[in-house]
Amino acid sequence: MSANVYQEFEWRGMVYDATEGLVEILGRETLTAYIGFDPTAASLHVGSLLPIMALARLQRFGHSPIAIVGGGTGLIGDPSGKAQERALLTDEQVEENLRGIREQLARFLDFDAAPNPARIVNNADWLRPLEVMAFLRDIGKHFTVSYMLAKESVNRRLEQEAGISFTEFSYLLLQAYDFLVLHDRYGCTLQLGGSDQWGNITAGCDLIRKVRGGKAHGLVMPLVTSAGGVKFGKTEAGTVWLDAARTSPFRFYQFWLNTDDRDAIPYLKFFTFLDAAVIRALEDDLARAPERRDAQRALARDVTRLVHGADQLRRAERASGLLFGQSLTEASVEDILMVFDDAPSIEVDLAPEGIPITRLAVESGLESSSSSTVRLIRGGGLYLNDERVTNERERVTPDRAIDGRLVVLRKGQRERRLIRVKNKG
Repeated sequence: MSANVYQEFEWRGMVYDATEGLVEILGRETLTAYIGFDPTAASLHVGSLLPIMALARLQRFGHSPIAIVGGGTGLIGDPSGKAQERALLTDEQVEENLRGIREQLARFLDFDAAPNPARIVNNADWLRPLEVMAFLRDIGKHFTVSYMLAKESVNRRLEQEAGISFTEFSYLLLQAYDFLVLHDRYGCTLQLGGSDQWGNITAGCDLIRKVRGGKAHGLVMPLVTSAGGVKFGKTEAGTVWLDAARTSPFRFYQFWLNTDDRDAIPYLKFFTFLDAAVIRALEDDLARAPERRDAQRALARDVTRLVHGADQLRRAERASGLLFGQSLTEASVEDILMVFDDAPSIEVDLAPEGIPITRLAVESGLESSSSSTVRLIRGGGLYLNDERVTNERERVTPDRAIDGRLVVLRKGQRERRLIRVKNKG
């Protein structure tokens, strides 16, 4: 390797803390490293992208990445960063979630790379067969209660009124045991995670030292927030998912495109493979002409391509044109539905003689009455497929429907109604 992956992490701002000596070891050895992913849903979200990119960068630098999908610990729940205990998942829910997560991780990690293929493992494979007495004797004896209480993830929960159950209190031991198992099976000596995982990670390092006499390391990354202090990945519409069925590629693209100027460069470092020279150039562009949003556009393109592929990126960019003046009549029905998926819609039979536009405005809920629609038209505020309506007696005929399937009514700049045509004339 010509460069140290630790240095790559550092210039990208991805190092919050690390165990002593890690930087030197990464400079002279190739390691096997792992990160755990919590299967609380059938999709990961953008908050998972930083650890995913960490594994992908490690692999590109010649190290061997392991992704643990916590089918075992997911049944327990990690108290780290949580104010209260989560509802426990059933076996069936965990298994369904595992399938979705595996598919998403496969977009970033190469499972056939030689000599350092990525692996996905499920810790249920070794946690389920555990016998409680043997676990307490062989693992539990290495951890004092005071050691566990001193961990931030536990301490913070004890300060909450609800406290912490023994179930979640035991999570630290189970994660430490994960590290030991991966050390024994795959020679894994490095665990990564968010900064709230430091206590769990160092517990695993301590266990490997006590039980195997080996040296293991940890590296934790900062918890990403926006410049406004909002938790990364949370929007007014909710969580931004990696699953296209939960967050469309268009909405995903728009999420990144709308990044605050203050966040654009840090996010380019975190979430793309663009090199330092390219990012510096984008930083200069942002300083000179922030209104062009070149940095945000590069960010949106790169991350959308990584997560959803080149075809979906092209579609998202094409659909974005609808928000900035592209004629609706030149767009596909699918793109229009994707862009305006939150607009109310109705279905109508559109006969050859058409339907009065005043009636469509009322039936779609855009206006309360025909008379108010007439006033809207006279004021120049009603649009049919983004063309201003000037004739209050206009009838909407099948030839006005886009691809014979869709009519878009707009009031003012933002309020829209989609009219889906059940027949095609």
